[in-house]
Amino acid sequence: MKRCFEVFCIYCQSNHIEEPYVSITKKRQIPKNGHSEEIEKEVGQAEGKLFTHRSAFSRASVIQAFLGSAPQLTLQLYISVLQQDVSIGRCLFMVLSLLSIVYGALRCNILAIKIKYDEYDVKVKPLAYVCIFLWRSFEIVTRVIVLVLFTSVLKAWVVIDILINFLGFLFYPWILFWCSGSPFPENFEKAFSRLGTTIVLCFLTLLYAGINMFCWSAVQLKINNPDLISKSQNWYRLLVYYMVRFIENAFLLLMWYLYKTDIYMYVCAPLLMLQLLIGYCTAILFMVVFYQFFHPCKKLFSPNASESFQEWLKCACCNRRRRESCESAENTDLRSPTDREETPSSSKISSMPSQILNTDELSSA
Repeated sequence: MKRCFEVFCIYCQSNHIEEPYVSITKKRQIPKNGHSEEIEKEVGQAEGKLFTHRSAFSRASVIQAFLGSAPQLTLQLYISVLQQDVSIGRCLFMVLSLLSIVYGALRCNILAIKIKYDEYDVKVKPLAYVCIFLWRSFEIVTRVIVLVLFTSVLKAWVVIDILINFLGFLFYPWILFWCSGSPFPENFEKAFSRLGTTIVLCFLTLLYAGINMFCWSAVQLKINNPDLISKSQNWYRLLVYYMVRFIENAFLLLMWYLYKTDIYMYVCAPLLMLQLLIGYCTAILFMVVFYQFFHPCKKLFSPNASESFQEWLKCACCNRRRRESCESAENTDLRSPTDREETPSSSKISSMPSQILNTDELSSA
């Protein structure tokens, strides 16, 4: 509340007080026709404070969305399924929770773009926001419904699924850090001690795991990086995430179909499964459309999304052909000695009748 009041005061006074000190920031434009110009911009103290508060609000919305609204939406929908009744108040709260999660996921995408391309003057178009909103809406809605359906029939097994997902994403950045052999990042914030840095990193990995439980985080933690964020665009990690998540959702839906109870008597289970899988595929389609057409920095991709997927498919096909050729070569190598061993024996067998004929001819003579 104090931060909101401070932002309101700064915004009201910014047009009436002339600031004696300004800072100059340099940003590069997105390349056009292979050329990129550098832009200098004066930033006053009030504008700098507003930018700091805006960044704090964005990060707070992400924390609130995935550590607060996401579990609340899942629980409310689970209760509604068991009771087979949805009140107006509960429906309103579920809609607000869903919008909060989608907004948090959208902020994740915008933060990832601004962090990865910090040296560029990034401007996100309205169509890009619409595409991200549709992508995240389909992804989160289908994920929450799949988890609720599976939980309603197999309550004990959902704990195992959640633990595997949560602990996997929680320890993944730490495993990469330990494998890299880099020293512990003690001074990425001067005000923090070693213990404070450890607590902050643990909280960041906790938030990272909470986001990836429901959707793609768009921000990749890299503990050995001073910025704690990987600025490279890893298309293969994105592809693997959505492939594994789609297989997981399909498996959970299959388990729900096999063990569904009487509360789903009037539900067409195959149709519902098909709708949820198509909904998740629709989310992937909007994601590809965003990265291919509406990403503000798509000209900086090397290569872009579709080319990366095509390259990955070509590599997979080439590896498969190489394995088949190696297996066929090994089979021919294994067969050749046996063929060589069999040829003398066949010659001996064929020579025996000739010897028998010769003895018969001699006896008749």
